[in-house]
Amino acid sequence: QVQVVESGGGLVQPGGSLRLSCAASGSSIYRMGWYRQAPGKQRELVAAITSGGSTNYADSVKGRFGISRDNAKNTVYLQMNSLKPEDTAVYYCNVRAGNAFRYSDYWGQGTQVTVSS
Repeated sequence: QVQVVESGGGLVQPGGSLRLSCAASGSSIYRMGWYRQAPGKQRELVAAITSGGSTNYADSVKGRFGISRDNAKNTVYLQMNSLKPEDTAVYYCNVRAGNAFRYSDYWGQGTQVTVSS
């Protein structure tokens, strides 16, 4: 069983920055990432990083958000810059244990990010 603990989030003005952190317990963690869900919308992938360092980003955040990972600590960070009102959502940490072909997903409780003046 993998436990997922998130921190960060809050209220920020447009153009500002926030950093989210997520720590996971357990082993065989293949990928860690962040999803978000805005009111009335489906949950979407924001960014993810594998244990090997491969990353992928949603087109809407490329160039503004950066994901990094400390494998020794099983911790992932999401640096969010140049935030826009449309980035407002609940952000969920996702931890994928296993490998690319056979895995289990674990989720954090979610943290609210609000971008507003």
